[in-house]
Amino acid sequence: MTRFIPSRSVARALTLSALMVATAYAAMPAQAKTNFDGNWSVVIITEKGTCDRSYRYPVRISGGTVGYAGEASFDVSGRVHPNGNVTVSVSKGDRRANGSGKLSGDYGAGSWTGGECSGTWQAERRS
Repeated sequence: MTRFIPSRSVARALTLSALMVATAYAAMPAQAKTNFDGNWSVVIITEKGTCDRSYRYPVRISGGTVGYAGEASFDVSGRVHPNGNVTVSVSKGDRRANGSGKLSGDYGAGSWTGGECSGTWQAERRS
């Protein structure tokens, strides 16, 4: 039986091909892009309780995962489902608020609660 031994140029081509495939695979996002991916501006309005009247947060959605896009020390996490339903949690230190609602196209709205406070939120896509 004859054994195939590739020439150096064939070996280099195979190595390069393998590296390109590995690089392409590694560069693929962990989650697929959704209709709601992008940068959003979210206004949180207090309707009950002694919390500040309103906050505005820059939020980024990537692969349906919600995260904070600003520089302050807030933690924002959540999930947008393919139908636009969203759940989110915002925290800073030991303070936490949870919200839910719906995104549709470039806008969204819902409600939130946190401690003694509650209210509504509105979102608008920025990009």
